[in-house]
Amino acid sequence: MISPFLLYSDGQGNIFEDITLYATGRSGWDALPVDHADWILLPEGGSLYELPGRRGIGLDVHTGEMRLCEKGWAVAAFIPPAHTGLYLAAYETGKEAPTLPLFCYTAAGWFQNKFYVPAVRIEEDIRQESAGYDEKEIEAGAGYLLKSYPHNRLVKHLMENCCMTYHCPAARNFSLGRWECPVPVSPACNANCIGCISFQPQEETIHSTQDRLTFRPTAEEIVEFTVPHLQSAPYPIVSFGQGCEGEPLLMWETIREAILEIRKHTRRGSININTNGSKPASVAALCEAGLNSIRVSMNSARKHIYEAYYRPNNYVFEDIAESLRVVRRAGGWTSINYFVFPGMTDSPEEYEAIRKFIRGTDLTMIQWRNFNIDPDWYLGKIGSADTGEAMGVRNLMDLLRAEFPLLKFGYFNPPMERIRGNFEKDFAS
Repeated sequence: MISPFLLYSDGQGNIFEDITLYATGRSGWDALPVDHADWILLPEGGSLYELPGRRGIGLDVHTGEMRLCEKGWAVAAFIPPAHTGLYLAAYETGKEAPTLPLFCYTAAGWFQNKFYVPAVRIEEDIRQESAGYDEKEIEAGAGYLLKSYPHNRLVKHLMENCCMTYHCPAARNFSLGRWECPVPVSPACNANCIGCISFQPQEETIHSTQDRLTFRPTAEEIVEFTVPHLQSAPYPIVSFGQGCEGEPLLMWETIREAILEIRKHTRRGSININTNGSKPASVAALCEAGLNSIRVSMNSARKHIYEAYYRPNNYVFEDIAESLRVVRRAGGWTSINYFVFPGMTDSPEEYEAIRKFIRGTDLTMIQWRNFNIDPDWYLGKIGSADTGEAMGVRNLMDLLRAEFPLLKFGYFNPPMERIRGNFEKDFAS
């Protein structure tokens, strides 16, 4: 194929192609041509966004020069879970342009009546495929859980808010009795992440995409529904730490109590925590109780970039590396939830930092997650005025695969069947 054509929006919800311009991609602050091999069909479950106040940057099909599309607003793609974007949408931002909401903004183009995006499928697990969700079954499952646990505040929160209001894929899977079950536990946090999806200061120019948990669940409430899930669900996982809460390690005593009680009833499945990794001693206590895996979120393996985004309270970057080491020493599975920002994640400096981080923590897995944030806003907030040249996200992945052949790549927390068996072959089905 030739390069796809640039897309633009008329501001009324209609999207068109500009056949005078080829689509480009953005890396850091720079617009770049995208290699033909990097374009794939927009996966099922993907969608397109209009970017108000922004003009798309394309390559003139005749001259090869870069220029703006003045016909309408720029367009970007949301790519669904299990896929990692290789380039952001390329555009020029006007002075009055609003800050974009907390979604990912992958480049997009149009070729032979189909939408294309520069991305790779990084994970074969189907647990969040859009085709796997039947709304009637989800509604029935949510109703069944609410009826089965009428006094459980956490089940009520997960079904009424997460599942039915925000359409959280993990909560929807829980309603269907399968795979990874989310367990939010903490209304408080010890970080002030710039892109927090559950809490934004009133003076900010963006809004949180969902409301944060407002209560502290008890261990009894947690155990009541997680034990049956572990006993009956295929490829079962229970995961503490979700996007609708603060930092779960602040509730580590409750989590420890819940894990101990869960394991009195069943040894089946995996117990995981999604966390900022800020409290290594608490992580050690959870490992002693029976924690199987940890996923630590990070935007960078470089201390100054990490702390500029997370703005931590009472912990430092070094703590997150120690938490990963704690779990590895206990024989557990460790992942990082690595926020991919083309031009930053694949910079030479970040490459050297992540290599050092992998070696220093004996990391098991990288989950290559798309960074849900306005690119200009993010780079401005962390004070990155010049991102410089990058090696390319695909090239970064290839280099890390070559150097660390045992390091796993993916998008989701693996179930115990994959951890103990054939990681590459056992997928939710």
